[in-house]
Amino acid sequence: MLQLSDTGLQAVASIAARHGFSTEAVTVMLQAVQAGGGTMAQFSHPEFGGSGQWMSGGMLMLGDMFNHGLKARVDGLCRELATLTATRGDLWLSAPVFGGGSAWWPAELGQPAASGAQNQMRYAWFPQARRLALDSGGDVWVYDTLDHQIGGFSQQQGASGGIAMSSQFGPVDLARLPVVMRGGMPVVPVPAPAPVPAPAFAPIAQIAPMSPPAAMPTGSAGGEDILATIEKLGALLQRGLLTEQEFAAKKAELLARL
Repeated sequence: MLQLSDTGLQAVASIAARHGFSTEAVTVMLQAVQAGGGTMAQFSHPEFGGSGQWMSGGMLMLGDMFNHGLKARVDGLCRELATLTATRGDLWLSAPVFGGGSAWWPAELGQPAASGAQNQMRYAWFPQARRLALDSGGDVWVYDTLDHQIGGFSQQQGASGGIAMSSQFGPVDLARLPVVMRGGMPVVPVPAPAPVPAPAFAPIAQIAPMSPPAAMPTGSAGGEDILATIEKLGALLQRGLLTEQEFAAKKAELLARL
């Protein structure tokens, strides 16, 4: 644990007395709040119900999730410590360096507001640069966090493990964050393919309406056909296949066409 200055010891003792926590627990929380840039904290201490996360604006998760009295005390402590870290720069004998030793992330990102490890993956969050660095087996990926203010890192449920993150928008989908660097090399986004224009079709030619069929001419050819038909009807009459009435009616009908 980092060593507090005399000013820091006095501030911690006063705050611990007001909130009912030990000076050791308050010192752990002070370090966590300062590591989170005064806007968030990841902590672990028995007096806080074990592991937990706090984010300015009202987000607080404790291991003892149904202990509402403890949640109110922890939230009040974090808010006061956030104000203290923002107004006092002489709380420690030496400037604290967060991130656990040598930096594994790109040096240009500076110091993270939060860093740690879950399962076999390490993470570091840089809110000022809007970057999130993840190290999985030595393969370092850097993501653009867009407008997310990441307020918590936890172990992802399920067999796959990994890291689950949350922000003011809810759970953070890592697949939706743009990758800006991998293995120390910038990642150039692949432009979306240009839309394929729709094929141009020639206008369909207007089809002229069909002309009505021409009327059958009433010339001599038609008259000869009618006379031939009457002769055939006469043959049927002689053979007894038509009566006189039927022959007369059909003959009158045919003659009317001439």
